[in-house]
Order: sequence, then structure tokens, then C-alpha cells
Amino acid sequence: MEERSGSRKTAKHMDKSSNVLSKEDPEGNLPSILVNHYQFCGYDLEITRYLNERMGVSAFVWNSGLTLCQFFQQEKINFSGMKVLELGSGTGIVGILAALLGGEVTLTDQIQALKQIEYNVSVNVPDSCRHLPKIRALSWGFDQVHFPSDYDIILGSDIVYYPSDFPLLLQTLRHLSNQRTTIYIATELRGCCAAHKFHEEIIPQYFNSRIVYRNQSADINLYKLTLKVPKTGEELSMEKETRKKLLSN
Repeated sequence: MEERSGSRKTAKHMDKSSNVLSKEDPEGNLPSILVNHYQFCGYDLEITRYLNERMGVSAFVWNSGLTLCQFFQQEKINFSGMKVLELGSGTGIVGILAALLGGEVTLTDQIQALKQIEYNVSVNVPDSCRHLPKIRALSWGFDQVHFPSDYDIILGSDIVYYPSDFPLLLQTLRHLSNQRTTIYIATELRGCCAAHKFHEEIIPQYFNSRIVYRNQSADINLYKLTLKVPKTGEELSMEKETRKKLLSN
């Protein structure tokens, strides 16, 4: 993967002393705009980032997202014929690459990030693309009910971040997935026990999970999840009896 920074000639304002561009947003603010290029799977991705306080973490291309793109490249992933949803799209780089690789992709994030995603999609995905990506707001724990549960692939990078969001994220994943869904979540561990707890204790209650790729230098794990088959009443009764026996010993 190659990254380089540059400027866009079509920007309304350009500071010639740097590679940071500025143009007025719809609310009258003047955010800085940074353009980076990344190469994956034979595509040169031009990613624009709006650097203002309102964008927060959505304004960054996180290493976890690049790791997920690297995984697509290494494994020669082909998303043709697959219905794909990305959570926490941010700049949109992961979902854009999935669309270029043939997927019918929906990119989601908080409403303040959607303009950034829309712009990056317009720059990187040609109109001739078989399935033009959809871009929608999705607030975890609330908006998932407006989405179907028939996705083949769900993608997420650096979405396991705030422990307070874990219950909402889990609720969202459970709603969006079915027995055929494969979920890929790339998480930068940062020496943080909270991310470990989410993946090692919380997720296994509802999903089968294993690490399929690791970026050792950045301390990033890529987890592959599939929804567990619901247990029958008989199995639940047997588990209950087993717990009783263990407690009595």
C-alpha cells in the first residue's frame, strides 16, 4: 500500500504553502481539507478528509481501516454478488474499496460524516460501477431497526473504541446479521483491556469469532464473526442443570 498527500485543483481555496486545502462548508465554517492517496487491489483511492471539530474521529483514516483494505488485497477478496454494509465508515475508504471489488455496498456513519463519505464516493467510484454505493446515517442502538437483516458481509474498522458504545454496537450487529452473514472487524488494541473484553468475553456470547489477520506492528487484530445458531430449549435446560451441579459442588 502506498500513501501520499496532495491537493485538489477544484477546491475553492488553496493554501499554496501546504497540502492542506480549505473550503466553506454548508454551515459557514472553514474546515481544513486534506487529500491522501492510497493504493489497494490495483485502485488508486483519493481520500479527502474534512478536519474540523464537528467531524471528530470520522476525519481520520485509521490504521485499522488500512489493515482491512490490506486484507482484501492479500486474500484477493471479491465482493461480487454480495450485499455489504459498513459500520462507522468515516472517510469511506473501506466501503469504497468493497464497492470497487464488486459489492453492493451501503456505507453508514453519524450524520455529520455523510457529506465527507458522499464526496469520496463520488471521486472514487465511477458511474459505470454496477452497484453505486448507498450512504445512510446509522446511530448504533437506534437506527438499525430501519435496516434489513440480510447482509452477506458487515465491515467495521476501529469501531470497538468507547466501552459505553459496546452494548449499542452489539445490539446493532445482532440485528443486522443472520446465519449467513460474515462480519469482519479490525480493531487496534492499543494495550486496552476494554477492546480485549469486547472481543474475548462479550462477542463470544452471540457470535463465533476468530482472528484471521494480524498487523503486528500496529497491534491490530482482524476478527471474523458469524452469528451463533440459537440454542434449543432442551440445550438451555441442560446448561441450566449443569450450572446448578457446578454450584452445588
